[in-house]
Parts: sequence; C-alpha cells; structure tokens
Amino acid sequence: MSFSRRRVAAITVKELQDYRHNRFVIGTMAFLPVLFIALPIVQLLITPAVEASSKLDARVGLSLLYMLLIPAFVPSTLAAYSVVGEREQGTLEPVLITPIRREEFLVGKALAVAVPTLTIAYAIFGVFLVVAKLFAHPGIESAIFAGTHVLVQLLFTPLLAGWSIWVGIAISARSSDIRAAQQLSIFASLPPLAIIALMQFKVITPSTGLAIALAAALLIVDALGWRAVAAIFDRERLITGARR
Repeated sequence: MSFSRRRVAAITVKELQDYRHNRFVIGTMAFLPVLFIALPIVQLLITPAVEASSKLDARVGLSLLYMLLIPAFVPSTLAAYSVVGEREQGTLEPVLITPIRREEFLVGKALAVAVPTLTIAYAIFGVFLVVAKLFAHPGIESAIFAGTHVLVQLLFTPLLAGWSIWVGIAISARSSDIRAAQQLSIFASLPPLAIIALMQFKVITPSTGLAIALAAALLIVDALGWRAVAAIFDRERLITGARR
C-alpha cells in the first residue's frame, strides 16, 4: 500500500476539527502565546534606547527568545496529547484498525499540530514587529530590524516546532498518562532552544556558519523524524493496551 496524501489530509482535517471541541487544546493555543508575548512587549516599551548597543542588542535578543518558546512549547504539549490523549478518550482504536499506514497517521497528526503552531507563532511575531515599528523608540526598532534577529526568528520557528512535534508524538505513542507525556515532551523540546539561547547571550560565539549548521541539523532531524517515530510506533500495543 503506497503512501497516500489523501489519507494524511483526512487525519489532519479530523484533528483540526477535534481541536475546536477540546478545551485543553484551545487553552494551550490561546494562553501560552499570550504569556510569551506579554513580557517581550513590556520589555520593548520600557527599554531605554540610550543603553550601549551591546546591551540593547542583548535585550532585544532576550525578548525574541521568549517568542521562540512558542514553537518549542505549544507543539510539545499538543503533540504529547495527540496519541495518548486520544487513546484515553477511546477515539484512537477506530482509526488504528483502518487500513491507514502508521507513517500516514503520524504525518497527519504532525501536520495538525504544525499548522496552528506556525500560524500562531508567526502571528505573534508579526504583532511584536508592528508594536516595535509603531511604539518603540527608533533606536530599539533599529536594533530589532538591523541585525539578524528577524532572520533567526523566521528560520528557527518551524525548525524548533518540527523537533518538538516529533519528540512529543514519540513520547505520546509510548506513554500511558497524558500529564507524564506532556512533562517529558516539554523537557525534551529544550535542547535546541538552549543552544539558540547560548548563542543569543554570546556564551557560544554566534556566527553565520554555526547558525546554518544548527539549522541544517534541525532540518535533517525534522525531515527524518516521522520515519524514526514510525519505527517505534506499535499499533498492536496501542489497540490492545498490552505492555511491551
């Protein structure tokens, strides 16, 4: 049976429709982005533009780092729920007993998490840029737009989301408890974000080559993630509830 985009799309659409009736999912997508945008905007508006350029650049980097928590944490909590949560609700087994391939099932689940995550992350970043353009001091605005901050945000948002999604789904597929899966997924989403944070704070000397290497590594992991997760995905265990 060949890989079917139609079956993938069916899983994705089903997941997106189910999100509308799930208060946990709606709360996660609404509360976390607002939480992570509030502090950066406050910092943006109260930061004095008379600071040294290095300090100003560090403050801007910290503000934008908060927003990279959105593609790291939002998909990790949603992905952690994707399998074990549906299993607890009793809606997973009817899907798994159909002829759908596990790779199709996993890609559909991943896309259902990625679409709202990237939409929210880029929308929040857009709000930040608009506020910076309209209300921030010109010196602060220049620090945001003149450096590589915008490029880092645009580049690493989908890459961090991809990492968190596949790690979260892998944990969800092997877990029997939603809360444990979510906690593990959040911790597992931190390593690439930690490296970016060290670069932002100049603990690791940032360079174009290092950024490209990190982005390439994340891209490879994201591209191969569905195959790695499919290899550990046990349809029979999920259906029967047997421990292995």
